[in-house]
Amino acid sequence: MPTQTLFAQFLNLHFGAFTTSMLRTLHVEPTYPQAPITDAFAMELLIFVALLVYFVVVRTTLSVEKPNGVQNVAEMTHEFVSEQGESIIGPGYERFVSYLTVLGVFILIANLMGLVPGLKSPTANVVVPLAFALCTFVYYHYHGVRANGVGYIKQFLGPLWWLYPLMLPIELISHFARILSLTVRLYANMFAGDLVVLAFFSIVPIGIPLIFLGLHFGVAIIQAYVFLLLAMIYLSMAVAHEH
Repeated sequence: MPTQTLFAQFLNLHFGAFTTSMLRTLHVEPTYPQAPITDAFAMELLIFVALLVYFVVVRTTLSVEKPNGVQNVAEMTHEFVSEQGESIIGPGYERFVSYLTVLGVFILIANLMGLVPGLKSPTANVVVPLAFALCTFVYYHYHGVRANGVGYIKQFLGPLWWLYPLMLPIELISHFARILSLTVRLYANMFAGDLVVLAFFSIVPIGIPLIFLGLHFGVAIIQAYVFLLLAMIYLSMAVAHEH
């Protein structure tokens, strides 16, 4: 069994048996029955709880006269996502801001967790970026149908009726390829970043690894932004009415 973070060990100690029982009820046999809760899940749960507390604090301490630091950070984040959404998605972008904000912040924190001693980046596990990609895939298609109704299918057929049999499979493949693209881009960059930092820390524990920590920090921010940007682009194409 691979070495786990302290938080994952804590979860497995208190909830591991219950989790294994639940998985077996669903006819799923965990790889490690004595420790079914993985580091990736533990880190995601930690982020979820942290964000939940953060949003509750923001909501309960809102003030027009005396905004605190937490509120200022929330406002800057909302303003950034709103500006990006308005420029990329256009009119009606407001309904997507909440999802995009949570998506971007969650991925950013997940990417940066690997820089904290004792924690790991859950996005360095391929299952986590895949989950983000699938959620985004379902989300933008749902809103595409919501905005265009049955006419949304025209996006997959092309401009000429006699090209429909050719365009439909091509468009379907291209849309499913977006899942692979979003997943591999985020996973590969974060996995490679964690691996490089770990390798240099094991060889030269002082000095040089700090350079790669800085690079990893930059990559974490860029990859979170790229994922958010692509989600906005896919949304903009899905809800557009010029299909």
